[in-house]
Amino acid sequence: MGIMLEHDERLRAHVHPADWPPPEPARRYHMVVIGGGTAGLVTALGAAGLGARVALVERAQLGGDCLNTGCVPSKALLASARVAEGARRAAAFGVTTGDVAVNFPHVMERMRRLRADIAEHDSAERLRSHGVDVFLGDATFKGRKVVVVGAHELRFHRACVATGSRPRLPPIDGLDPKHVLTNESVFDLNELPRRLAVLGGGPVGCELAQAFAAFGSEVTLIQRGERVLQHDDAEAAAVVQRSLRNSHVRLRLATTATKLARGADGAHVLSLAPDDFGATLEADRVLVATGRSPVVDGLELEQAGVEYDAESGIRVDDNLRTTNERIFAAGDVCLSTRFTHAADAAARIVVRNALFPGSQKWDAERVPWCTYTDPELAHVGQTEDRARRNGRGVEVIRIESHQLDRAVVDGRTDGFVKFVVDRRTQLVGATIVGAHAGERLAELVPLVTERVALHRLAGRIHPYPTYAAATARAGDRANAARLTPFRAKLARVLLAFLR
Repeated sequence: MGIMLEHDERLRAHVHPADWPPPEPARRYHMVVIGGGTAGLVTALGAAGLGARVALVERAQLGGDCLNTGCVPSKALLASARVAEGARRAAAFGVTTGDVAVNFPHVMERMRRLRADIAEHDSAERLRSHGVDVFLGDATFKGRKVVVVGAHELRFHRACVATGSRPRLPPIDGLDPKHVLTNESVFDLNELPRRLAVLGGGPVGCELAQAFAAFGSEVTLIQRGERVLQHDDAEAAAVVQRSLRNSHVRLRLATTATKLARGADGAHVLSLAPDDFGATLEADRVLVATGRSPVVDGLELEQAGVEYDAESGIRVDDNLRTTNERIFAAGDVCLSTRFTHAADAAARIVVRNALFPGSQKWDAERVPWCTYTDPELAHVGQTEDRARRNGRGVEVIRIESHQLDRAVVDGRTDGFVKFVVDRRTQLVGATIVGAHAGERLAELVPLVTERVALHRLAGRIHPYPTYAAATARAGDRANAARLTPFRAKLARVLLAFLR
């Protein structure tokens, strides 16, 4: 416990130092940023790097969800979970390890240590060293051109609201926020729950359910929909769903938790509907992963003329400008694609559009995403399902993992790569489910966003053997499809002259 507290104190010293002195405000800032998560940090550092006078206001911890309660701690846990699962599968590779035991406190200590190590990149001191005035406290708008932080008034030429999002709690009778886990509190655990109920089958729910099952918890995932990962390709999500079951995660699909109570022994008792597999479920801890809501309260956005609503957040146009032409927004507070890399990309657009002439546009369809289950599921552009629902005439080229030599020798033949092309054979979407899907998607992102013709990928040279060979193989198939009967006959005629 002592070493964990030491790591937590080291984290806070970087992202919310108790003795941080508020700077003397400039007469007027080129940019005032509210929120010190990914979108706010990129906006502030980007603007300051171009010579702008910048102030950043954060009321909680710099680094936002990604550093403190999201990407960094969750991926640290997933790394430990994969080592445990790899050790359990070692015999299939001719390696004997004996019984596998997970020391959960050590897993959590490692996560907190690495999080504190990384925190320097998002620290108040680093921001100050790059010329950003950092104010720790609550920000409110006072009119259309002023932000107030404590006793200080920050006047601005432009502002960016990047206050992020928070976990959304479902309307379950008896649910007490203080007694359930969310992604903001699950990383404070020091003891492994023997029984864990996970509400929500989205990326966070699936990732953490699989991780805690690997650590040894009895995990039950409760999902209202008919399948997990409902925003992803249905066939790809089915691969992940099968893997969750193989990882000993119990799935209760098309099921709703209607009530949460405490049993005589202190256990959480969930009432479920329908009750086909039991009317109640007992768990030692309940993890709520049912989505996120934008943080818009307390900002006095009305005073600044900025329109918003509690569900979708701040209203912005394609240039990420709000209804106040001086104020922009970026990240979870205004985007439907609530990912760290989306917040980063949006912040760069804000810097360009707020400080310079031009109107760079935000395009959500260009944003890739990855769910870090095992196997991973990564996607960019149109899914096959969505393209067909929109009435687009598309074709699909699918390369199975078992057709890739690298996947065979690695023992990772679960999954596939799906290429979605339009009538002109331009690549409009790609989905990968399998080992290292997030890394493999990187090659395909620019090809999808630039609508490259799939047959052009046949000429790309990839190292052998790699998972990326699927890209060249898809190009070969697209080329073969272009060989119409007329072209084949013409080729035979031309070759006849060479005899």
